[in-house]
Amino acid sequence: MFIELLGVIFAGVAGAGLMMVILRVTGNRLPRWLTPVAAGAAMIAATISSEYSWYARTSASLPEGLEVVETVETSAAWRPWTYLAPLTERFVALDTASLQTNSAQPDMRLAQVYFYGRWSPLHRLNVAADCAKGRRAALVDAITFEADGTIAGAQWVSPAADDALLTALCEVS
Repeated sequence: MFIELLGVIFAGVAGAGLMMVILRVTGNRLPRWLTPVAAGAAMIAATISSEYSWYARTSASLPEGLEVVETVETSAAWRPWTYLAPLTERFVALDTASLQTNSAQPDMRLAQVYFYGRWSPLHRLNVAADCAKGRRAALVDAITFEADGTIAGAQWVSPAADDALLTALCEVS
């Protein structure tokens, strides 16, 4: 965050400096108030660029084995340009290397899921998927594994048929 702030400040200085050069080249025929306007425009452009490039930078730096399964795009009134091109602020990544199965329960999958957010800390969650019944559950406290491989104490949810996380868990073998 601090580096991005420095980038925005440097963009403002560069925008103002460029406008000062343009003013000098034109013999000061343009109004002087264009200098702070150019600085502000450069700062806004740098901020927008940073916001839009966050997802590409972050997903490109994921370690091998992490697969992006879902993205969350948003639009907001204070960022009117996001109505034209929505901004990806969050995404979910599945750690395919952590996938576990049990021969006694072949339709059951266990894996780690990571939740990335633009201005929020990284969250990791262990998830179970019952592919035969089309449901999934977060593995939190009070979960026990029975001898036959079933999970006791889980609060299962039945998401929509096109749920990206459940689909990804059930497709990975």
